[in-house]
Amino acid sequence: MTSRIAPSADVDDRATIGDGSSVWHLAQIREHAVLGENCVVGRGAYVGTGVTMGDNCKIQNYALVYEPASLEDGVFIGPAVVLTNDYFPRAVTPDGTPKSGHDWEPVGVTLKEGCSLGARSVCVAPVTVGRWATVAAGAVVTKDVPDFALVAGVPARRIKWVGRAGVPLLEVGNGEWKCPSTGEMYIEIDGRLRPAAEDMEEN
Repeated sequence: MTSRIAPSADVDDRATIGDGSSVWHLAQIREHAVLGENCVVGRGAYVGTGVTMGDNCKIQNYALVYEPASLEDGVFIGPAVVLTNDYFPRAVTPDGTPKSGHDWEPVGVTLKEGCSLGARSVCVAPVTVGRWATVAAGAVVTKDVPDFALVAGVPARRIKWVGRAGVPLLEVGNGEWKCPSTGEMYIEIDGRLRPAAEDMEEN
């Protein structure tokens, strides 16, 4: 299996594109970026220098993934999402001269396995979005998002729990939650959620 790169895409020769991955029209993949297998980078999307992506990730049209972002397997980034990399952005230094790459240190966004970022959401680095969490469309993430959390708003706050299927969970009592789509059970302890199956594996 080979990768598929549209003729109008700009993919640096030093980037690594995994088998089965697709880079669509007008997308830009910078030097030393690493895409895993079966990834999709949509039209006009940008993947910065040294960004790392696991397998089966999807970056939708016109999303901006600035270095040094790190994506684990199965991450979804919706249309026009922005992952920032400068906590104190300025075009110039205090003396008025243009800032160069030596005048600031990039900070990254970390996206854990299976999480999803809705259209036009923004992650203000440095933040981590947890496993299978969902960021609602238009949300602005300014602090870490727990595993399986659904966050929304500006700034983003948790409003529900979601399962691996992305569907909001139903509370069944005693700290237990159930996915109405898959039937999978989850346990909430001290404001954190985890699949019940993980507890059984540890015991």
